[in-house]
Amino acid sequence: MVSQPISGELQQHLFSQMVLIRRFEEKIVELCQKQGCLPGMQILAVGQEAVAVGVVTALAADDVIVSNHRSHGHLLARGANPDALMAEIMGKADGVGHGKAGTLHLSVPEVNALMTSTVVGAGPPMAAGAAFAQQYRGTSDVTVVFFGDGAAAEGSVHEAMNLAGLWKLPLLFVCENNCWAGAQKPSQHCSTQDISKRCTAYDMPGAKVDGNAVEAVYDLARQMVAHCRSGEGPALIEAKTYRMRGHGERDHQHYVAPSEIEYWARLCPVAGYRQTLLERGTLSETQLQTVERQAAKRVEAAVAFAENSPFPSPESALSDVWAAPQNA
Repeated sequence: MVSQPISGELQQHLFSQMVLIRRFEEKIVELCQKQGCLPGMQILAVGQEAVAVGVVTALAADDVIVSNHRSHGHLLARGANPDALMAEIMGKADGVGHGKAGTLHLSVPEVNALMTSTVVGAGPPMAAGAAFAQQYRGTSDVTVVFFGDGAAAEGSVHEAMNLAGLWKLPLLFVCENNCWAGAQKPSQHCSTQDISKRCTAYDMPGAKVDGNAVEAVYDLARQMVAHCRSGEGPALIEAKTYRMRGHGERDHQHYVAPSEIEYWARLCPVAGYRQTLLERGTLSETQLQTVERQAAKRVEAAVAFAENSPFPSPESALSDVWAAPQNA
């Protein structure tokens, strides 16, 4: 349930962002089938688009996000250039990390995407540091950190929550509970099925939300961001969603019952919101198809840009090592 209606323009924005993310990652699935096209492990968030778009849309330009290994959606929703993002995924010199980061350690500082990390649970402590810097400088900015239900069991996450609660940091914790941590169900690694309940231990507000309902995510995120921005401390959102792909593209999900995947496919956040906008009359079928064509065209342009980008030179391994050049 959304507390107040949103404009048709915002509804279109939410849908177009989700479609862009879905098309971008569907293209990665396709590229993974080509020998030697994408280096490294590709970890996707197909099915989780509503969380990324709903939360990020609730932020201001100067707010910071910290992501994890499943980060493409967060970065695209934040406004990262699809060209440079795809180039980095391909390990090319024109990528956001000049081809040195690859898909698992992306950073896009120009849109205040501070870092991503494939180390499970690494984001929250870093995010606590960013939020402390915001508090120390006396700004009204907030930091948002995304992590999965598997990471929620890591000690580093609890330490970050405890510190944020103690120091009243402007930090929003967003747990994307996608039902799988690698090949483990939450019942195998989590003592509670509602991670949002842990907020009580750290003296912060917390709530769960249907992570496949983008407007509900956006509405809750606005409320929680306002709390963090007010100086009253951190907050926690648990978004109940589903990981439609394996842990990586080499994981064929043999451990998942086909009926479970079919069930969640019927709850697809992109298809569901598309139908909602059509029924409301916000967008016509023709307009919806135009949005989808534009997203597909944008992704194809990103692939072309990345394919035409050179690989980084051996000499570039010694550049960008320091944030500022060191004196000899």
